[in-house]
Amino acid sequence: MAARKEEDGKGESRLVEPSLWERLERPAPTQRASLTLDRIAAAAVELADEEGAAAVTMRRLATKLGVAPMAAYRHVSGKGDLWALMFDRVSAQLTVDDAVGDWREVLRSFALQTRDMMLRHPWLGQVPTPLIQLTPARMAVAERQLKALAGHGLDTDSMMAAFRAVGAFVHGATQSEIALREYKRENGWDSGDETRRALAPQMNYLMDTGRYPTYRKYGLSATRKDDPAWEFEFGLDCVLDGIAQRLGI
Repeated sequence: MAARKEEDGKGESRLVEPSLWERLERPAPTQRASLTLDRIAAAAVELADEEGAAAVTMRRLATKLGVAPMAAYRHVSGKGDLWALMFDRVSAQLTVDDAVGDWREVLRSFALQTRDMMLRHPWLGQVPTPLIQLTPARMAVAERQLKALAGHGLDTDSMMAAFRAVGAFVHGATQSEIALREYKRENGWDSGDETRRALAPQMNYLMDTGRYPTYRKYGLSATRKDDPAWEFEFGLDCVLDGIAQRLGI
């Protein structure tokens, strides 16, 4: 797809290359059917799922696709485009039926789906933040949630802050869950009990100082230490309860 002329704010024309997303939605007639942006995205996601984010290089991707590295560069300009394609592809799986109108149900459903998506694709936490907001699928997810909040008389700043508060909880809580899972894997600990036994010398010393009585009570009486799904949903509901109370919706 050729560059086109556009006027800038000073009335001067300049050549503008079509964006990644324009190229994805309007492929050039001469584009080779054997190598498309969709195929590149699928291969990159598969590579990251199998071997981690560090494995996703243009050279490794070209090998997986069975093409020369320069062939891939004719479709994506580099790692930035590649990350964006990958994130857009997996984010397209997030959806809530249009018939669902309750704001809380919409945001809760997307939150649960996002946690599941991040657990399946832990490399998502390494995607540069600006790209998260600048893919069509991610924008569609945001639009659906903002639309659910928009019908309650909120000012636009409050609406966006509420939406982002839920997103911050989801990403922060899930990243912590992934980090703990990876830490256990690296140390060969297969269960919560095994992890606690391995960390017992450190924990026992700290508890025996008498400085942390509330944490000690948790350690002795908690029954959901190894139930991250319950903990996530409880925390999520606390966030949603707070939004409802603060905004009166």
